[in-house]
Amino acid sequence: MALSFKKQKQGFTSAYMGIYGLWLLGFVVLPLFLLLFESLQDQNHHFTLANYQAFFISGSYLAMTFNSIWYAFLITVITLVFAYPTAYFLTTLKNKQFWLLLVILPTWINLLLKTYAFIGLLGQGGLVNSTLTVVGFHPMQLLFTDWSFLLVAAYVELPFMILPIFNALNDIDPLLTAASRDLGANSWQTLKKVIWPLSMPGVKAGIQAVFIPSLSLFMITRLIGGNRVITLGTAIEEHFLVTQNWAFGSTIGVILIVAMVITMLLTQDKQKGGRS
Repeated sequence: MALSFKKQKQGFTSAYMGIYGLWLLGFVVLPLFLLLFESLQDQNHHFTLANYQAFFISGSYLAMTFNSIWYAFLITVITLVFAYPTAYFLTTLKNKQFWLLLVILPTWINLLLKTYAFIGLLGQGGLVNSTLTVVGFHPMQLLFTDWSFLLVAAYVELPFMILPIFNALNDIDPLLTAASRDLGANSWQTLKKVIWPLSMPGVKAGIQAVFIPSLSLFMITRLIGGNRVITLGTAIEEHFLVTQNWAFGSTIGVILIVAMVITMLLTQDKQKGGRS
């Protein structure tokens, strides 16, 4: 009976892995291969490396690359600064899972709706400017600025930084912090020497969850940043939807994927081996 159940379990696992493998092949590996294949062609569908050469000798695209990395870095730093104390505070609450749900709830709302909501808030006749007018200030140009783009992008990405940090902090044994205080460490020393190092896996996961999507933002850059914020994400949109230069758009996409892989390698959680 036990042997039969074990065989059924193994068969179910094999079937599941087979279906999952086919899903990865069809929706991950094959699209990536097609993207790479398209990037190695010219407009006449001849094999060439000219697209990559044109990208790396172009000052405009190198500037876009720098902008993408810089803005993604700023968004990640801003979200980390707000997410860590928020996640730490949530772990101290009685109904912390409920409060965490409220933090995650905005992610259920469509990104386009949230972006248009900020347009209503920051627009020339929006709520913020209306409030400034009431208290005696002149309306300000809030949209189409760098800081408004960073504000909206950080707001959108914030829950994705809070969640992994919360999980890491929640998994820390309270006895470790109690032991630290019993040994004479104050709250700051306990945070620096005990809590922060133990929560690093969550911090790294949060950096991945925020930095990687921020590299390829295009809708927020268009609607909130206007033409002031130009990144590789907007360049890909331009080549695929406007100029119809799919080959060069695919080239930028491959370069973005490489940048994302490098980010994952730099922020991966390296487990230290040891003897049990």
